[in-house]
Amino acid sequence: MSVRRLAATEVQPASFAFSPENEAWAATVIAKFPAGKQASAVIPFLMRAQEQEGWVSKAAIETIADRLAMKHIRVLEVATFYTQFQLAPVGSVAHIQVCGTTPCMLRGSDGIIEVCKTRIAHHAHELSADGRFSWEEVECLGACVNAPMVAVASDTYEDLTVETFNAVLDAFERGETPAPGPQNGRNGAMAEGGQTSLTDPGLYDGSYRVNIVTQGK
Repeated sequence: MSVRRLAATEVQPASFAFSPENEAWAATVIAKFPAGKQASAVIPFLMRAQEQEGWVSKAAIETIADRLAMKHIRVLEVATFYTQFQLAPVGSVAHIQVCGTTPCMLRGSDGIIEVCKTRIAHHAHELSADGRFSWEEVECLGACVNAPMVAVASDTYEDLTVETFNAVLDAFERGETPAPGPQNGRNGAMAEGGQTSLTDPGLYDGSYRVNIVTQGK
């Protein structure tokens, strides 16, 4: 088990505050819990702070602790326990999470990691020279049939090769958001040779639903 610590003092911001939009969101979340039980919102609060800033800083942890009437150490324990929380600055454009679990490894994740080392930084959790990219290896991202794959924020890029992964990075570098999902042309997790079941177009074009509604009238 790896030891997770906060980033160095010199990169820590002096303060943290939710944006007005996120502040309104926070108020609605706290209202869901009975008085004295606001600590139940700690993970959503940490996730929203990370979505806003890109990572979870010491200031964010302390601000959230105060907001939820928790001791600072209790929120620190949560932030350091769950690897979903980034405890140091990540790339301003994209933080690449490369799945390295067995299915992805067998399908070529080592090549994807090598691209990250070459194009972004030699070590995981390091920023690229321009600060725009970072990467890390993670465990199962949940699309084993589409291995190998990476995640960037809430999007996943699947069925990758070294060439298509480089194309994804090229798009991010140009300021574009590449289309997520399989990068080899297949739809979802269908067989690579094409769909072999549930092939009736009526299952997807809405015609069956229209017939059912009409018959029901």
